Amino acid sequence: MKIVRIILGTMFSMIGLLHFKDEQSFRKIVPDYLPLRKTAVLVTGVVEIIIGIYFILKSPSNLFKKLTNLFLISVMPANIYMARKSLPLGNKQLPQWMLYARIPLQFILMKTITKL
Repeated sequence: MKIVRIILGTMFSMIGLLHFKDEQSFRKIVPDYLPLRKTAVLVTGVVEIIIGIYFILKSPSNLFKKLTNLFLISVMPANIYMARKSLPLGNKQLPQWMLYARIPLQFILMKTITKL
């Protein structure tokens, strides 16, 4: 499972860094009705970097796994909003079915984290 942790840690870290590199693209997928959209993007970027580094450095405790899964649930509205509005992922426009496919994949990711 160590390799899975490193892959997940790298993935979380890279996505977290992208929140800063391409903040405007990430802000577009935050639902319009939410306040402080830029702040939300930056805060979630920091959280993803922390999760990523933690997964790379050590085996997560059950509490950390639960907190990570709560975080993933908290960002799910952005994935749903992105699919409903057919928004591009960065500069790539994915087919709408792929955008919707990301939602159940998030639950698979959560299950994988639980098993670490």
